[in-house]
Amino acid sequence: MGESLLHEDAAPIEMDVQDLHKSFGQARVLAGVSLTVNRGEVIALIGGSGCGKTVLLKHLTGHHRAERGKVRMCNHDEEGSPLVDLATLSEDAMDRLRIHWAVVFQRNALLSGSVLFNLSFWPSEIKGLSPEQIQPIAVDALRAVGLDPNQLLERDRDELSGGMAKRLAIARALVMDPVVAFYDEPTAGLDPEMCATVHDLILKTHHTMPAAGVRRTSIVVTHDTGLLRRLAPRVIMLADGRVHFDGDFDSFIGRDDEHIRPYLEQMAVLHRRVPPDGPEEH
Repeated sequence: MGESLLHEDAAPIEMDVQDLHKSFGQARVLAGVSLTVNRGEVIALIGGSGCGKTVLLKHLTGHHRAERGKVRMCNHDEEGSPLVDLATLSEDAMDRLRIHWAVVFQRNALLSGSVLFNLSFWPSEIKGLSPEQIQPIAVDALRAVGLDPNQLLERDRDELSGGMAKRLAIARALVMDPVVAFYDEPTAGLDPEMCATVHDLILKTHHTMPAAGVRRTSIVVTHDTGLLRRLAPRVIMLADGRVHFDGDFDSFIGRDDEHIRPYLEQMAVLHRRVPPDGPEEH
């Protein structure tokens, strides 16, 4: 049974998951996940391969629909940002919610074409911004992640190093100015120096106030102990399809039980693993 971390009473709820179930054929991945995330929190979703971290993330972003249970997310397009049940929304309504979200994928998921095209596509498609409006936002986002816009805006995606591509993926999230930022193994396979850079970028992004005027919430799927120490997040560990642990990182690494100790021993190996090219359901 997971232990609950007390939240600040003043912080409104940003997302709420109740008794979430998901199976793929005969394989049950989520078997009653329940958790509540308050606005402004940094949440680290952790657990061994196949525990359901990415599946849970895809439910939070509306790319999977609940088989059983409920996923509610804040609708920042409405006054008071009420919680809405994702299962009740049309695709158009989901797209309006996603205006306020950004996702940094495992393999970056950069589009074919230039750096500028990658930074422009979603602001144009989702927010309806013109090229003239996007250009200064793209320049600022590249500078924020330590890249030179004068050298890179017109460069092709395929000319970027792995570290530059990761920074571009984070810059692409920044141009959306999200209220909620989702990161799926953002440092997997990177060298220690680039990991440290990404750690700092995630922390800086989290503490930058969005234009919406509400504190940013960050959800990070990771095996990176260095990132966990840097972020000092609320740690949620999944095991056997449920929330096994919910607490701070120091409490997590100090816990001695049959799921946590073996996972702690595996974390370094899992973190060094380069994610596969295709999507993972884990």
